[in-house]
Amino acid sequence: MLVLVAPGQGAQTPGFLTPWLDLPGVEDRLRALSAAIDLDLVHYGTNADADEIRDTAIAQPLLVAAGLVSAAALGAYPGAGGAAVTPGAVAGHSVGEITAAAFAGVLDDTAALTLVRKRGLAMADAAAITETGMSALLGGDPEVSVAHLEKLGLTPANINGAGQIVAAGTLEQLAALNEDKPEGVRKVVPLKVAGAFHTHHMAPAVETLAKAAADLAPADPKIAYVSNKDGRTVATGAEVLERLVGQVANPVRWDLCMETFKELGVTALIEVCPGGTLTGLAKRALPGVRTLALKTPDDLDAARELIAEASTSAADAAGA
Repeated sequence: MLVLVAPGQGAQTPGFLTPWLDLPGVEDRLRALSAAIDLDLVHYGTNADADEIRDTAIAQPLLVAAGLVSAAALGAYPGAGGAAVTPGAVAGHSVGEITAAAFAGVLDDTAALTLVRKRGLAMADAAAITETGMSALLGGDPEVSVAHLEKLGLTPANINGAGQIVAAGTLEQLAALNEDKPEGVRKVVPLKVAGAFHTHHMAPAVETLAKAAADLAPADPKIAYVSNKDGRTVATGAEVLERLVGQVANPVRWDLCMETFKELGVTALIEVCPGGTLTGLAKRALPGVRTLALKTPDDLDAARELIAEASTSAADAAGA
């Protein structure tokens, strides 16, 4: 079974969309989405520098748009006008959950970009109240690390599995963590984000996002949609939207998402552009599962080969 996943904030790099604009229709689609949300996605995906795209209000819609156009190029996104490939399940990390909601047919691409634009602005406003940030802990025992973070006043905002937890809090708290790492943690790595996402610091954004969500008419998922809240699949569009709203101020449980992938029988996992982070976690947490990250259009042929192999394996298993 194929799982299609979408990365979260911090995956973006300057110019990462440039090679995708060489594909037919991609630039036109990005410009149409740009007009819908009054944000020049083409500029920010090609010419903007690292500081510009670190801005939460820009990074979030840019990542969702990148996920949609790269999945469409692969033929794995029905919103592009018909999908050649139907994943068995979809999921996204943090803001990637909105990308996954579009993959599952809960939101169309314009609704997804409209929601993420308002999400990014609301979270940027919340982040401006207090200077906060996030850092990844590499290695260590999760229980030991979580207890240590709580002692420092930090929140385990992302429990990603494969030995990785992301701490979030004030810059002073993160500085203290850098000087006093939990036992067994090899390294503390600051992330390219502009706030303590998925913590109480984002509470002001929840009300704004709830109002934005009330204007949408979500459809029920057409594909299994795996939620960051608890790693479970969600059956209705209304619940997907409710979870998207609340998740901005609650921890991401990507470890539980990967446990559900196992339960569903995942054999292949493809991460849409700008891929790399989630496939890295999957390689460590899902042994035996074939993984591929879509970074540039040069990866599309390998992705199609992986899909074909996964389909053949599924057919053989069904006939056994």
